[in-house]
Amino acid sequence: MTQISNNIYCEDFLVQFDIETKVLPNPYYDYPYLIIENFLNDQECKEINKKIKENDDYQKAQLKLKDVLIKAQTNEEIRKTNIYSLDEENLKIYTNKFLDYKSKIEDYFKLTLTASTEVQVLEYLKDSFYTMHSDDSSMLYKDNELIGFLPVARQRRVSTVLFTTSYDETTSENSFTGGELLFNFLCDANGNEIKLKPKAGDMVVFLSNPYFTHEVLKVIDGRRISLVQWHNALIN
Repeated sequence: MTQISNNIYCEDFLVQFDIETKVLPNPYYDYPYLIIENFLNDQECKEINKKIKENDDYQKAQLKLKDVLIKAQTNEEIRKTNIYSLDEENLKIYTNKFLDYKSKIEDYFKLTLTASTEVQVLEYLKDSFYTMHSDDSSMLYKDNELIGFLPVARQRRVSTVLFTTSYDETTSENSFTGGELLFNFLCDANGNEIKLKPKAGDMVVFLSNPYFTHEVLKVIDGRRISLVQWHNALIN
């Protein structure tokens, strides 16, 4: 294991790879990712969840392989997700909150955010998931062994995931079981995998490069709803 922050280590093979988009935050931070608690309050989260529940206008997630979009209906072994658009009123609330935290994100990762994608509202219902992937690169394999990464979205520097439902062992209307956010190549000092069990209103911010390869574990029950964006940035 190779230490990349006070509390977090990565798999040694990552250091040996020539990762073109490699960027890491300050190694003296406790964690290489940032969790912003209460980005939205409880009522704001519930309002978004209500809008999504009432909205039947969604699309199945698509996968991009090089320059080709592949419909997720034929690739649900890789990703099973419903995608919604955020309504105008809640988008305004989200955007204003993001602007409030923009400087904190920039300072934490020592970069300047320049542009962002549209907000995607992702709904994971029972048995939904998203297998291991990097947000800016494709994973290259030879004889079933990972041998490197190919950048396919170099402009992506930062990924943000805001949760509007909570992980809970006992599910309710605004919670889910399973569906943890797993960073596949990160662990603590004891070798335990980094598996986040989010709370509604919290935002997880991490760099989009292969060090932060991640997956959404299968939802056992409930509705896992998150607002996702990818951000371009200039590295300071």
